[in-house]
Amino acid sequence: MNTIVPLISSLVSLAFALSVLDQFLSRRKPYQLVWSIGLLMYSISTGMEFLIEAWGMNSAIYRLGYLTGAVFIAAYLGMGTVYLLTPRRLANIMMAILAIASIYAAVKVAVAPLHLNVISVAILISGPAITGHAMPQQVCFLIPFFNTFGTVALVGGALYSAWAYWRYHYMPHRVLSNVLIAVGGVLPSLGSTLNRFNLPQYLYFLELAGIIIIFLGFLCSREVFGLYRIPFIHGFRQSNVLKSMK
Repeated sequence: MNTIVPLISSLVSLAFALSVLDQFLSRRKPYQLVWSIGLLMYSISTGMEFLIEAWGMNSAIYRLGYLTGAVFIAAYLGMGTVYLLTPRRLANIMMAILAIASIYAAVKVAVAPLHLNVISVAILISGPAITGHAMPQQVCFLIPFFNTFGTVALVGGALYSAWAYWRYHYMPHRVLSNVLIAVGGVLPSLGSTLNRFNLPQYLYFLELAGIIIIFLGFLCSREVFGLYRIPFIHGFRQSNVLKSMK
């Protein structure tokens, strides 16, 4: 089961990333591109968890899983929300800062002294889930900045949008959409917190629940039930599907 759950999370988030990327290619909105990057990071991170469960830990998988999961996911999903809700100039400035910080973090993770025996100790402490136990303290100190910014932006932005739609009684389905996104954004963070308290058995399930709930929120926000669309196949309407089934 521990092998299957992160694999499903990786596949769901990859499908989600492709859907949002397809939306970006159609509409050219910056927030869609940044969200697709964050979702791709989610897919890679949970994919590394699958590889660890299936074939074991090594330094390359650990570094890539740590960088994408602990550093990039929340930050880029949150940055997408910043692009959606704030003026473009401010969002561009914040994106430039995030890009520079991301390069710095990637270099620090890539060159950090890391030994397989340290990873083995980390596995004994918290199981095979990727944590910061094997990373130097100066690298771990970077994580709260990325995660706090990302989680506050994603969850806070979704709650603000839900409140705004509810207050003005406008597009009520968007209230549900944003509430789902906020709930889904909290669950992986909760899983990571529990993992740090040596309760790793909840992490994979909360990651899977989180990405599914966010995906449902995304689907609700697009009115997709009136327009069926396979990513990268433009103009494929639900009516065409129904006709082909007759």
